[in-house]
Amino acid sequence: MGIKLFKNREVKRFVLISAAIGIVACVCAYFIHPVCSAVCALLSLVLITAFLIFTARRYRKMAELSNELDRLMSGEEGVDLKRFSEGEFSILENRLSKLVLCLRDQTDALKKDKLLLADAIADISHQIKTPLTSINLLASALSKEEMCENALNRGKTLADMHSQIDRMDWLVSSLLKLARLDADAVQLNMKSVPLTELIELAVSPLDIMMELRGQQLELEANGSVFCDASWTAEALMNIIKNCSESMGEGVLGISASENPLYSEIIVTDGGGGIAKEDLPHIFERFYRGKNSSSSGAGIGLALARSIVIKQNGTVKVENAPRGGARFTLRFYKGTV
Repeated sequence: MGIKLFKNREVKRFVLISAAIGIVACVCAYFIHPVCSAVCALLSLVLITAFLIFTARRYRKMAELSNELDRLMSGEEGVDLKRFSEGEFSILENRLSKLVLCLRDQTDALKKDKLLLADAIADISHQIKTPLTSINLLASALSKEEMCENALNRGKTLADMHSQIDRMDWLVSSLLKLARLDADAVQLNMKSVPLTELIELAVSPLDIMMELRGQQLELEANGSVFCDASWTAEALMNIIKNCSESMGEGVLGISASENPLYSEIIVTDGGGGIAKEDLPHIFERFYRGKNSSSSGAGIGLALARSIVIKQNGTVKVENAPRGGARFTLRFYKGTV
């Protein structure tokens, strides 16, 4: 350690300067009395030796701390930095302990994200595989000779194929939107939008579907909401679409209002409601309740929730007292 210590430029400089000062002091003290000169020489030697001893001890501690950090970086468990929490190492130990805790939390979060990503990829693969399999079967059917001779069956098969292609296009589009929201890559154009205008924007793509199902829309709205109109209409459309698909003929009600704290949109359908065991999971990705339609992929409500939360909002679902499901969206004017 002693030889290594003198390789340090600062230590070498201190020893040389101290030795020079000691020599000058000894020379000056010699003119006073030879004993004084000897005392100065002895004191200089003691001070330099004490400095070297304490410096060597400090460097040894630093080497031990460096080894412990190497163990941490290699992933070893049970590494304790508390034994360095004394003297000038206490501040460094405190900072390093905080850093270690942060790194461990990040590592745990990355492990969880990795598992979630693996599950998501598996779910996505399964969801996309279903329409691809259907398209493949339909394409094989179209290639048969008897199908070519029957225009009616050929037209129906082509319509089914287009339906599966549209479903896959919607699926991929929704997954990309979810990925953008997760990656915080969405730039929201926040502005005040009349609630009536927002609801009409969300309902317009569903007009024909609701008309074919014999469903009427009852709308009561006043006030405005501070949001991104395009993304919020997407979220609201997915909720209304889910309500429409879960009910038969009847009335689908939407009421919207504004107060000093938040803007609220309530969507109530005339269906049979949501099963009690499905309520806690209704907004989970790829979750499909026992009463969900066969064409559902379990993405629409998860996307709606992500969009609303992104805009300082909340969304909840419950069964209405008179039957049917009731979705409540709130967009707060302050931080919640």
